[in-house]
Amino acid sequence: MKTELLFKPDMKEAIERWDAYYQGEIIRRPIVCISAPKKGSEDYKPHGGSYYDQVHEDIDVLLNRALEDASHTFYGGDLIPAYYPSLGPDEVACYCGAKLEFQEGSLHTNWCVPFVQDWATAEPLEIRDDNPYWQRILAIYRRGAELLDGKMLMYHLDLHTNMDLLAAVRGTQNLCMDLIDCPELIDEAMKQSRAIFPKLWKEIAKAGNMDENGYWFGTYGAKGTAILQCDFGAVIGPDMFKRWVLPALEEEAEYVDRVLYHWDGPETLRHKAALTESPKIHTLAYVPLPSEGGHVNLLPMLRELQDLGKGVYVSGTPEELKRMHKVLDPTKTVYNTSAKTQDEAEALLEWFEKNT
Repeated sequence: MKTELLFKPDMKEAIERWDAYYQGEIIRRPIVCISAPKKGSEDYKPHGGSYYDQVHEDIDVLLNRALEDASHTFYGGDLIPAYYPSLGPDEVACYCGAKLEFQEGSLHTNWCVPFVQDWATAEPLEIRDDNPYWQRILAIYRRGAELLDGKMLMYHLDLHTNMDLLAAVRGTQNLCMDLIDCPELIDEAMKQSRAIFPKLWKEIAKAGNMDENGYWFGTYGAKGTAILQCDFGAVIGPDMFKRWVLPALEEEAEYVDRVLYHWDGPETLRHKAALTESPKIHTLAYVPLPSEGGHVNLLPMLRELQDLGKGVYVSGTPEELKRMHKVLDPTKTVYNTSAKTQDEAEALLEWFEKNT
């Protein structure tokens, strides 16, 4: 475990606060992750990055851009500086043989081409060690472990595993029909999909020399930590979710010590009972539609989740976070925001300490 980072001088304090959160406690205030331009860097224009760059750019160029961007960023409160090396949302399917495609004119969006025509005759679903995408991502993690060491961490990749993986390699519409037409073949396909997660988790952690694992939203844990997900849950009912998805998520959770769940859109709310009853899932990171107006307009639902024993991840402007803090349980909330200046970020952190 790294307790000091060049771009996070208060790393040790942040680790203690994250550990307290997972234990249902707080140290002076709840978890608050806030970024801002570092003092003197207000005019700096970040390089950012794209999925296209992740797939095609020289790896040292990618990592050095990330280091430069991080050097101009204030990682306030409990936000941990880390690089996200994902090749795209369907990357796990690509490691299993799917072709990755980009839309012309958009380097930030990609998808894989489904390749399973019939589960009965398809080759076993697995990551092949000679797959070029797999070798690419391992190379990024290995080099990152060298260049970023002592400066910033690396997040885990985009874990669209379990039934999301089946949807990627078969196509969402086809998979929906398969669930009805040949559920016994889906049972077998899910066994293969579930066997992939341990390989992903262990080999990425090894390549990146990662004690800490996390991804998206600035989540962190001194032990294995990740956001699990199943976006395909939006198109299936509770019975199918409990049959195929929940057991897979709970099995993945055996490898991940601290689990947050990426809960995407109102169609997935039908699985609230299954997710809140699972002891393996610690925090629910619900992603509202733009029409829902953000987390600040969902306080009754968020508070209900907390009353059912779950932590919640919320985002908004600094003023919206202050409003939410009046309602939400500070021991069960992760707040995420950004500020225009470092002074504004530090002022928000002081406000939380005074008002908790």
